[in-house]
Amino acid sequence: METLLLTFHILICIVMIVVVLLHRGKGAELGPGFGGGSSQTLFGPRGATTFLNKVATVVAILFMLSSVLLTYITTRTKSVVSDVNIPVQSEPIQPTQQPTEKQPSQK
Repeated sequence: METLLLTFHILICIVMIVVVLLHRGKGAELGPGFGGGSSQTLFGPRGATTFLNKVATVVAILFMLSSVLLTYITTRTKSVVSDVNIPVQSEPIQPTQQPTEKQPSQK
């Protein structure tokens, strides 16, 4: 399931990149890029903006949903820190004992 969702997520990423790159820039039309005349556009006079905006919206929603689902699936079964090894102390540490002989004091 995780592999299938990851594959879908990668495909959605590629589609999103293509859709964003197809958007019209300032003063540029999509039609001339494909050999059309200067007054023609690929999807009609107003169709390119509307069509690409709708596609971009749908792809963005699918991208967000797949991101949330991937996060949920990968963290559902285990904790983020479950692979961290925490050392376990088996015996309490004994304080070091002081020497029984006294040191001669220096003056």
